[in-house]
Amino acid sequence: MKYKIILYYKYVEVENPKQLLKDQRSLCESLGLKGRIIIAGEGINGTLEGKAGKVDEYVKALKADALFFDIDVKESEGNGMAFPKLSVKVRDEIVGSNLSDDINPAIDTGVHLESDLLHKWYENGEDFVVVDMRNDYEYVSGHFEKSINPQFSNFRDLPEKIEKAGVPRDKKVVTVCTGGVRCEKASAYLKKLGYKNVYQLKNGMHKYLEKYPDGYFKGALYVFDNRHTVRFHKDGEVVGKCEFCACPTEKYVDDDTSVPSRHILCCEKCFEEKVASGVTLRA
Repeated sequence: MKYKIILYYKYVEVENPKQLLKDQRSLCESLGLKGRIIIAGEGINGTLEGKAGKVDEYVKALKADALFFDIDVKESEGNGMAFPKLSVKVRDEIVGSNLSDDINPAIDTGVHLESDLLHKWYENGEDFVVVDMRNDYEYVSGHFEKSINPQFSNFRDLPEKIEKAGVPRDKKVVTVCTGGVRCEKASAYLKKLGYKNVYQLKNGMHKYLEKYPDGYFKGALYVFDNRHTVRFHKDGEVVGKCEFCACPTEKYVDDDTSVPSRHILCCEKCFEEKVASGVTLRA
């Protein structure tokens, strides 16, 4: 693996987010890493790419900090072009949610469900439902079997849309997302709404797919970098469908005909035809 991409987060009290920003930026720049890191008083959330050895150095340095000694890091192969630059920012939350301040995953959240146990639940026909806490455009290229899609345009839609999604209250509910960071708050919110048997997939879909590439997640995993999707099982089925002709595809484009621009699935044939006819699609 010449280039490596890592994905990580941790909810933990950060006393001086601005100082951590300076330290993280300096470390990443010294190692030639690109990507995005969000820091807040509630923790850190990052995804970075660089040469494999340099990324390993970064992870070692990150875990040397007492705040992050036990942070879980997900890895996948990069191409050296996943991110155009390095961005390190301080924000109010490490993932925007529009949830009240009493939702604190460091204090209370859903039961962390290991990938092995979720897989066993599927294998044994356990009575449960999966609630996908990603955006709708992420869902369409790949998702778990038995999933409920609340159809978020943005994770901030959670309070508005989750109660309309028909999530049963008499079953085990497993929240899932890419790396786990959104599920920390989403599962805590479901508990606040009165759901009793709330779980979250520990370390997200990415960790599950590392262990079970041909398991119960079907299609490709959407990622927030220039790759757009990652396929863990090379010969797995394509579940994504072109927005225009419904043929199987995992190619994402930006549709600028709507405001704000939409991220949609579009096959090569329709992309060429639409662009030729003047529709403002961008690869």
